[in-house]
Amino acid sequence: MKVRTMSMKSILSVLRCFAIVLVVCGFASGAKSTELVMFESATCAWCQRWHEEIGPAYPNTQEAKCAPLRRVDINGPRPEDLSHVASIVFTPTFVLVQDGKEIARLVGYPGEDFFWPLLAQELVKLPQPCPN
Repeated sequence: MKVRTMSMKSILSVLRCFAIVLVVCGFASGAKSTELVMFESATCAWCQRWHEEIGPAYPNTQEAKCAPLRRVDINGPRPEDLSHVASIVFTPTFVLVQDGKEIARLVGYPGEDFFWPLLAQELVKLPQPCPN
């Protein structure tokens, strides 16, 4: 069996191609990161209602493809990357974040008939809009 070795030039060429693929696919540092952060509490009845009415469907929606849900307990330590988010008083509070910057905020849960249109209204504010 013959073992074939690659030259340094071939290895560098492969690495360059790989780097280009990463940039094109959005995996490089310039990629936009968007998420919907739900600040909640275990004792919040409206949070529980959201989880019953919206929670099961959300991961399968276009909205979730654009802004995946991230849950944060308001009574726990604030994640370092969300330290810039201004004071959260009421639960649930939904904060739309893109590239570490707060874009919009929905305070409370008005029921599923109002949640989807309100979220859609906020998603259009993104500097890098969601694909349709």
